[in-house]
Amino acid sequence: MTISPNEAILEPIERASRDEVQALQLQRLQWSVRHTYDNVAPFRAKCDAKGVHPDDLKQLSDLSLFPFMTKADLRDHYPFGLFAAPRDQIIRLHASSGTTGKSVVMGYTAADLDTWAQLVARSLRAAGVKPGEMVHNAYGYGMFTGGLGAHYGIERLGCTVVPVSGGQTVKQVQQIIDFRPDAIMVTPSFSLVIAEEFERQGIQPGDISLKVGIFGAEAWGEGMRAEIEAKLGIDAVDIYGLTEVMGPGVASECIETKDGPVIWEDHFYPEIIDPETGDVLPDGSEGELVFTSLTKVASPVIRYRTRDLTALLPPTARSFRRIKKITGRTDDMLIIRGVNVFPSQIEEQIMADTALAPIYQIHVSRPSHLDEVEVHCEVKREVSAQLDAATIAAIGDRLKQRIKANIGISTQVKVFPADSLQRIEVGKAKRVYDTRAQQI
Repeated sequence: MTISPNEAILEPIERASRDEVQALQLQRLQWSVRHTYDNVAPFRAKCDAKGVHPDDLKQLSDLSLFPFMTKADLRDHYPFGLFAAPRDQIIRLHASSGTTGKSVVMGYTAADLDTWAQLVARSLRAAGVKPGEMVHNAYGYGMFTGGLGAHYGIERLGCTVVPVSGGQTVKQVQQIIDFRPDAIMVTPSFSLVIAEEFERQGIQPGDISLKVGIFGAEAWGEGMRAEIEAKLGIDAVDIYGLTEVMGPGVASECIETKDGPVIWEDHFYPEIIDPETGDVLPDGSEGELVFTSLTKVASPVIRYRTRDLTALLPPTARSFRRIKKITGRTDDMLIIRGVNVFPSQIEEQIMADTALAPIYQIHVSRPSHLDEVEVHCEVKREVSAQLDAATIAAIGDRLKQRIKANIGISTQVKVFPADSLQRIEVGKAKRVYDTRAQQI
């Protein structure tokens, strides 16, 4: 059921008119583009090569005249080549995982960290968390932006933070039971590992103190949301962010609507582009999400291509536009015998079967000349003992047929007993194992 937001606790900009929002965006956008042009030589060179200057930015739509930034730009100028503030003003560094190539390194001034804390606090408030409550923070600490980004936002809101990070599932469950936190910040995949441990200990959802979970760092669908909410007895809301743009808190769902993360448009200007042509698409169109920072000092990004696929949706609970739930990334897309496939599409088919757990792996290989896909999944613990071999085989056949009918690819499906597949306690879940490059 949709409820109305408590306007008394919102910042004025969260209830402002679109004209007021856009006026603020233009003012800040002009500053940010100028700041980046004046202080980041590689960006200035790209603008000069394209024949565009900050003075050309007269209205918001003029942003399309400017060049994109990509992850390759950030890696090419590793570690500090795109910083726009002097080194002695940088008081923190964060970096992406760097699983392919060099890490992406971003810097933060004191003002940047203040803004970040404010926006995470705003995100928590949007999720229904109140000052004085306790938040169990299971995002990883360290170079990953999740743990510390969430930490300072929790404190900024006036909440008690439990800085547990990832891993040590049994200990985390014990602390949730003993400390009785009101909210949890965690990846969707690790929340299910925690939920499984509650089940092992015979603890029912109604006995868990948590009221809301704020989930990010991974793409997750509505089926996964329903599973998490049922297993933990909570409201599950989506928080969005990425290291290159800030970290968690670029956008966040509101508890009143749970209809997609609200972009904090007073600090980040979004565009949706055609990933092939780079053309800007109208609101409502599916495409690649592009962000321009409006207030970042140390590591501003201008038209940064996130590779996330989504659409811009009109405002509902706040004055800002929303993004449709992320369905996948252009760089996560698998091309299987000419068919474009996202892991989230296969997840959706798995979640459609009430006997299957939301734990899965996709193995892609090319043993000869054609791609082969094998989906590994497992049955839920609560039904595992009731299923014989024939029933499990039938579940696998049903999944194979659904994938063929709804996605258009042929697969092999292996259904395992409960607790068979690897759980990820720290970091993001690994869903895809693609060995094709090794077999060429």
